[in-house]
Amino acid sequence: MRRLPRPVLGLIALSVAAGGCSYEARDVLPEVPEKIESSTLYSADRTLVHTFHAEENRKVVLLEEIPLHVRNAVIAIEDERYYRHDGVDVRAVLRALRADARAGRIAEGGSTITQQYVKQEILANDDQTIERKLQEASIAVQLERRYSKDRILELYLNAIYFGNGAYGIEAAAHQYFGRPAADLTLAQGALLAGLIQRPGDTDPYDHPEEANARRDVVLGRMRSNAFISSADADAALAEPLELASPVVPAAEQYPAAYFVEEVKQWILDDPRFGATDKERRDLLFGGGLRIQTTVDLAAQAQAEQAANAILPDPNGPSVGLVSIEPGTGFVRAIVGGRDFFGTGPDDKLNLATQKGRPAGSSFKPFILATALQSGIDPQTRIPAPGCIDIPLEFETWRVCNADGGSAGNATIFEGTVRSYNTLYAQLILRVGPTEAMAMAARLGVRSSLQTNPASVLGTNDVTPMDMASAYATFSNRGVYVPPVLVTRITRADGTVLYEHEHSQEKVLDAAVADEVSAILQQAIQRGTGTRAKLDRPAAGKTGTADRYADAWFVGYTPELATAVWVGFPEGQIPMQPPRTAIKVFGGTYPAQIWQRFMSAALAGRPAVPFHDPPTPTTTTTIPPFLPRDPDVAPGPTVIVPNVVGLRVGDAVQLLQEAGLAIELAPADGNGRNAGTVAAQSPPARREAPAGSTVTLEVAE
Repeated sequence: MRRLPRPVLGLIALSVAAGGCSYEARDVLPEVPEKIESSTLYSADRTLVHTFHAEENRKVVLLEEIPLHVRNAVIAIEDERYYRHDGVDVRAVLRALRADARAGRIAEGGSTITQQYVKQEILANDDQTIERKLQEASIAVQLERRYSKDRILELYLNAIYFGNGAYGIEAAAHQYFGRPAADLTLAQGALLAGLIQRPGDTDPYDHPEEANARRDVVLGRMRSNAFISSADADAALAEPLELASPVVPAAEQYPAAYFVEEVKQWILDDPRFGATDKERRDLLFGGGLRIQTTVDLAAQAQAEQAANAILPDPNGPSVGLVSIEPGTGFVRAIVGGRDFFGTGPDDKLNLATQKGRPAGSSFKPFILATALQSGIDPQTRIPAPGCIDIPLEFETWRVCNADGGSAGNATIFEGTVRSYNTLYAQLILRVGPTEAMAMAARLGVRSSLQTNPASVLGTNDVTPMDMASAYATFSNRGVYVPPVLVTRITRADGTVLYEHEHSQEKVLDAAVADEVSAILQQAIQRGTGTRAKLDRPAAGKTGTADRYADAWFVGYTPELATAVWVGFPEGQIPMQPPRTAIKVFGGTYPAQIWQRFMSAALAGRPAVPFHDPPTPTTTTTIPPFLPRDPDVAPGPTVIVPNVVGLRVGDAVQLLQEAGLAIELAPADGNGRNAGTVAAQSPPARREAPAGSTVTLEVAE
């Protein structure tokens, strides 16, 4: 059905006003719903978590309990001719058409208060088709013939949405000013009236300047309509904005609040639970639903405790965390911020699902999986200098390792463990950015991804839900299972309204997933993620975005996959002194939170090993990832000697005699004597270019 052209509004208004349209309006104003029952949400073990009370935050008051100046504020800004039209204001529609023509866009609306009520409470649909607009206008006229103006205004003021969950003027007065509507001042009433059109954009908690500016517009309209005197208007304009604290009383708070909110929004947004917004809202808040979810309250508490233990400062960075069971997709815990019930402007924002941020190097395993799936051996060597200039079509791309250090010719295996940016910049050009982003999407990343070479360094915005889901696919040996929050919804009488059906898709060869897991285990054991070590097999990867503004650790065991993001919710603020106590990498706070949470969540459960990857090949190559002179033959190669277990001095001498350079790194000796070599890269008996660097991990 075609959309409603703006000029047609005038014809509709004239037609309805002349009685040319007739839509039956019977039963459109039920005074008392047939049955209203609160809905309840349960955890995975059937513990009651939260009750969605019928008519969420809606308190009904009589019109005489609402001060005249509050009523007039709403009329002045929403429908100044309310008491002078019959439900459709032809003059307002024509005025809106003229304003739109001058502005070249839709600048004004023409809907009356009666039409707004019909649209929200009777039709409950934003559809702007001609048929729906005719129906809206016709019913509005019929209502005005059946009910008094005061009765319609009373219904409207008790139904309209003012933001922050407040429906009706009484709930809004308590929400924003901590008082009943009867006690609202002129300035307070004008501010609430200003919220009706755009409650989100003029939210006084989040946007106080916009809220005050809108309030001033309302006061100006009241003065021009002689609802108030100039002196009253000036006094109200000078009144400062003083809001009630939005703190939810402790008795009304509930566990797993970010998880609960995610489920709430899922139901309110899904047309399976009603064709209109109103139908879905009425079902959730008055339909007596029994909602069975996947949240594990013990794991949820452990996740919150881990975040608060590592980052206790309320002025410090916040945490987004998602933990998923790989084989089922069941989401066991969500940490979406510091405190869902707090008073901060970003406290209600779910950092785990709603606001994507750059993933940094935690994105590299997706490129690794693409390379392995295409047949590239993980022992393939690629130059990994401290910095590299890569010629692209229209520019030169300069990439540097995080510490600027050079690793010579490193294997893809070691380049992942050590997170060499310069190696991975060449690798993504070999496998192709488009193929790599497609792999990320298949694995479980649902955020929109830009296909450019820099995406290998995690420049795309993703959510912890994305990352936990994708890494869960690695844990599940290449089988993707969509994240699940709700397993079953029934009505109060037991009728099943929704039943989760398990679905899965094989998106990666099991052998490739096993190889990724083997490499990422080493990233925890001796790479950039050592602070995430568990007392069981675990795989994972750190990620640090540009200027330390975002830090990640994403990892998994065969039983659980968890993504942790750390950053400031208000923007990409560098996490380094003096703003934070340390320079925050993925291997610091995120890895520590991950380790603390996973240790607690898996405590008492037997350790489960990963599947062994395929036996590695013994040949290595240096493919032409970068342009090089074809007339220059490759240099001589040497066989890397085995120096593990030797004293560091003896190892250095042996390697130098073989014509190799040495880089030393401290490491957990795993029982070896201090000062001896605990591990080496590349491993012994591999062929390496003469003069390349061997990294020795020396036991401390």
